[in-house]
Amino acid sequence: MVTAPPSCLKYMPGFGNDFETESLPGALPQGQNSPQKCPYGLYAEQLSGSPFTAPRGANERSWLYRIRPSVRHMGRFVRIDYPLWKTAPCIEDHGLALGPLRWGPVPPPESGEKRHFIAGISTITTAGDALTQTGMASHIYVFNDDMVDDYFFNADGEMLIVPECGAISVFTELGRMEVAPLEICVIPRGMTFQVRGLGDGDFWRGYICENYGAKFTLPDRGPIGANCLANPRDFKTPVAAFEDKETPCRVHVKWGGQFHVTDIGHSPLDVVAWHGNYAPCKYDLATFSPVGAILFDHPDPSIFTVLTAPTEQAGTANVDFVIFPPRWLVAEHSFRPPWYHRNIMSEFMGLICGRYDAKEEGFVPGGFSLHNMMLPHGPDATGFLKATEGDLIPVKLRDTMAFMFETRLAQHVTRFAATLESLQDDYPDCWEGLERKFDGTPGAR
Repeated sequence: MVTAPPSCLKYMPGFGNDFETESLPGALPQGQNSPQKCPYGLYAEQLSGSPFTAPRGANERSWLYRIRPSVRHMGRFVRIDYPLWKTAPCIEDHGLALGPLRWGPVPPPESGEKRHFIAGISTITTAGDALTQTGMASHIYVFNDDMVDDYFFNADGEMLIVPECGAISVFTELGRMEVAPLEICVIPRGMTFQVRGLGDGDFWRGYICENYGAKFTLPDRGPIGANCLANPRDFKTPVAAFEDKETPCRVHVKWGGQFHVTDIGHSPLDVVAWHGNYAPCKYDLATFSPVGAILFDHPDPSIFTVLTAPTEQAGTANVDFVIFPPRWLVAEHSFRPPWYHRNIMSEFMGLICGRYDAKEEGFVPGGFSLHNMMLPHGPDATGFLKATEGDLIPVKLRDTMAFMFETRLAQHVTRFAATLESLQDDYPDCWEGLERKFDGTPGAR
C-alpha cells in the first residue's frame, strides 16, 4: 500500500527552513520531537545531514515517524559489485590522452537485457576524494527496468539527477517525486530511495552529479539583488507518503566507494510523517530567471548557476550546477556566444534538448563533453562565423537546454568513458576553420 499521490508537492520555503507533512491525520507529534509513545505506534528517529553542533543556518536534520526504525531495514550486508560506477579517487590507465573530449549518447541496454536504475549507472568522470568529502563524479544512467523490490542509499554524497530521455518516479523515504526532462531532483546523502520509469518508453536515460562535498545550496546573488536566477519558492519537496509492503526486499548501499546489499522482509520507505529541513526536492528548469547584458558584452557564465556546493574558499565551488536555457540575445557590437577561454574550473557538459548555440553540430541530446581545467575551449568554427558575420538583431534562443557540472578539481575520465564507441575522435577538428585573420592593418576584420 502506498499513500499520498506523487503530485502532492510542497513549496520549499527556502533552504534551511523547516517544514512538515503527514500522510495520516495526527501522525505528526506536536510540540515534542520524540514523545514517549508516537501516534499510530510509529517510531521517531532523526536523520542528520550536518554535525549536531553546526551553526543554526547550516544545521540540517529531519525528524521521521515511521513504521519500523531504520535499524530494522539493515540486515546482514554482503558485498556486491557495480563495476561501472566509480568513486574518486579513480585514475584508471586507459591510454586516452588529455584534450577536449566529446561523446554521443550512451546506447540503451541490449535486447533482452534488464537493468534497473542503480545497475544502469556508469561513471564518466571523477574528481577529488569521496573519503575526505571533496569533489564529485559525473555519471550517465540508462535503465529499462523498475526497482520494484530494490532500494538504495548513498553514504558517499548527495545525488543531483537530470533526466534526458523519459520521466522517472523517485520514491524517497520522505515522499514521491515525478521528475521529467527539463526538471531535476536532488536526493540528500544517506536517504533511501527507489526509481521507476514513467510512460511507455523502452528505456530511460539521464545524467547524475554525485556531490561528495558540502550540500548543494543556492548561490549568492550579490548586486543582482533579491530576485532572478533560481528562486527558493520554485524548489518543491514531497508530501509524506509511505509504502506498507511485507515482501522480500533488498537495500543497496554505497559507502566508501564500495557497494553492499542486505535482504529485509519489508519496504524501507515507511515514513508516515516528517518535519525538518533535510529533504529531497525537485526543480523545474523553466522557472530559472536568467539575467544578461542589454547593451554590450555579456557577463561571465556564472550568472547561469542554479545550485552550488561551496568550499571553505569563498567563491570557489566544489561543484556548480549551471544551465543554459532559452533566452533573448540583444547585446550590441558583441560576440554573443561564450567567448574562447581557459579557467581553473573543469566543465562536464550535457545537452537535454535542442542545440547549443556554440556547438550546433555534433553535440546532441544525451551527449556530453569534458573541458578540463586550463584547457582552452569555445565556439566551433561554424559558431564563430555565424556570430561574427550575422546581423546583431535581437534573437531568442529557443527549445534548448544545456547544463554543466563544473568543479574546481580536475575531472579524471574513467576507462568506461575512454572506450565508449560514441567518443568523438574528431571533436578537436571543429576548430580547424579558425584560420589566421591578422594582417597588421588597424581595424582589419
